[in-house]
Amino acid sequence: MKILQSVVVKQVLTENSKEKLLYSYEGKKQMLQKECDQLRFELKKLERTKKFPSSSLKTHFEKEINIRQEKVKLIDFQIEQLEILPLGSELAEQNIQSIVEINVGDDWNKLSNERMIIVKDGIIKEIR
Repeated sequence: MKILQSVVVKQVLTENSKEKLLYSYEGKKQMLQKECDQLRFELKKLERTKKFPSSSLKTHFEKEINIRQEKVKLIDFQIEQLEILPLGSELAEQNIQSIVEINVGDDWNKLSNERMIIVKDGIIKEIR
């Protein structure tokens, strides 16, 4: 019988991967800030048309802007944590599904242990 099992993919933090993560975080942060600017622009544009009630319109847009600002704060926190982490640390990158063959008589405890794939600079270094 075959079953699906979750496998954690972890990335070993190297100078190269740290640089890529920082670049990725900065890109996401800039995108969120542009979205906030765009939402503010759209709010002003819609307020001038006076087709919608100003208070509900403003509340809706402020809610969307606040959601994005919270995401920016989270990214800032992630950047701070990344700066603190020593090289060689393992960061959980993603979860994937793996097909595992099971048979009568197999040790369930061994099969049910969490499996991991360790990646260093894009190359699989270890399967646990």
